[in-house]
Amino acid sequence: MKKALFPGSFDPLTLGHQDIIKRGVALFDEVIVAIGINSEKNYMFSLEERKRFIEETFKNEPKVKVVTYEGLTVQFCQEIKVPFILRGLRNPADFEFEKAIAHTNRMLSKIETVFLLTSARTSYISSSIVRDVIRNHGDYTKLVPDSVKVK
Repeated sequence: MKKALFPGSFDPLTLGHQDIIKRGVALFDEVIVAIGINSEKNYMFSLEERKRFIEETFKNEPKVKVVTYEGLTVQFCQEIKVPFILRGLRNPADFEFEKAIAHTNRMLSKIETVFLLTSARTSYISSSIVRDVIRNHGDYTKLVPDSVKVK
């Protein structure tokens, strides 16, 4: 069974994340969406909300699992015996950043990183842009799955 871990903070889940997960499901038997916990980060959405957004979005997709973790992503992959990390690339800056992480992960383990280019229709979307739209009372609903609701 080929499994891949798709790590991130998902604060919040975006249409770009959703696209990468859907396309990952076509490549892997299971895609584990792993919400990283970083106590030093100030999140807009609670861990429970972020997890619920993802679970609700993929409630009809049995190949998607949602978990939370702390520490190095590569160590978590080793703990749960997942040989692939799935990452989305929006632009050249993402590639350079992700390339360095992928090389480091491969040096620390045998975990391979698989990159998918984001679709053209979602390549401009990032969680930080969505948070800025929300903070400024804009229409964020065009950037996120229906499960993402702001209270």
